[in-house]
Amino acid sequence: MRALVTGATGFVGGRLARELVAQGATVRALVRHTSDRRAIADLPVEYMLGDLCDPQSLAQAVTNIDVLFHVAADYRFWVPDPASMQQANVEGTVALMRAALDAGVPRIVYTSSTVTVDCSTSRLGTEDDFVSPADCRSTYQRTKVLAERAVWEFVRQGAPITILNPSTPVGGGDHRPTPTGQLIVDFLNGRLPAFLNTVLNWIAVEDVAKGHWLAATKGRIGQRYILGHANRPLQEVLALLSDVSGRPAPRVRIPYALAYAAGLGGEVWGRFSGRRPQAALEGIRMAATPMQFDATKAVQELGLPQTPIRTAVTEAVEWYRAHGYVSGRGVQ
Repeated sequence: MRALVTGATGFVGGRLARELVAQGATVRALVRHTSDRRAIADLPVEYMLGDLCDPQSLAQAVTNIDVLFHVAADYRFWVPDPASMQQANVEGTVALMRAALDAGVPRIVYTSSTVTVDCSTSRLGTEDDFVSPADCRSTYQRTKVLAERAVWEFVRQGAPITILNPSTPVGGGDHRPTPTGQLIVDFLNGRLPAFLNTVLNWIAVEDVAKGHWLAATKGRIGQRYILGHANRPLQEVLALLSDVSGRPAPRVRIPYALAYAAGLGGEVWGRFSGRRPQAALEGIRMAATPMQFDATKAVQELGLPQTPIRTAVTEAVEWYRAHGYVSGRGVQ
């Protein structure tokens, strides 16, 4: 397999590149001049300089490949310029799909997100449930919903695309880190005195990477697969983090109204300072609804692994400590 991976320098993309190399694939990574390549620096991959906003570079990147894995996305719950996220997540996705189809790429795996899957307090979200743009609670969610809608339009036109919807990945290698990784780092450094409880679906990042390989080799074209595992309240995961790390878990649970007010203040501060607020309003809005999903389809059709969340959390804690993200008082 000759594979192109966008977002290979990121958390999920880096683990996917590692999985592809382990499977014997030839891997090409689309990177920018400014990309932090630590996640794949030790891998035998071909670097292709380009950008989702540069159609000419995309046309070159998709030449002579068997599978395109489009993993790249701007994943933040606060962004000073929403238009930049729209350009990367929506317009960049459309440009890349067009380039791949023009080049005759025979297989495309598109990484969406479970934020595009509708769910509620009464039931688990499945592949048949779709979020409407009108119901989105963050810029990130809205751009991912619009991007997936655009991809479905390509599918209806006959494009060989399989769509994946990963939930909340946990594990080592989150260099940036992602919002989930930052929560773990803050916990380990004692900077999480209180929490806003919510329910998320958690999955080991290595299982997400394997899920991409399985989707490319076993997944059905024109199908959507939720890559998830355990639906757990944040409070339960924080207790697990405490057990694994030896650090005390926060005991103060913040009422949603208070968190929302803090988010409003953070939003104002962010606009004036240009810096990410500690309490991002869009993240708080996302936490208002439990994000619970059913990954049965991916488990049954793809053979998606279900690594215990404790194993993934342990890997994350050990990795952050080993790579200098944790201060001396956070190391046991």
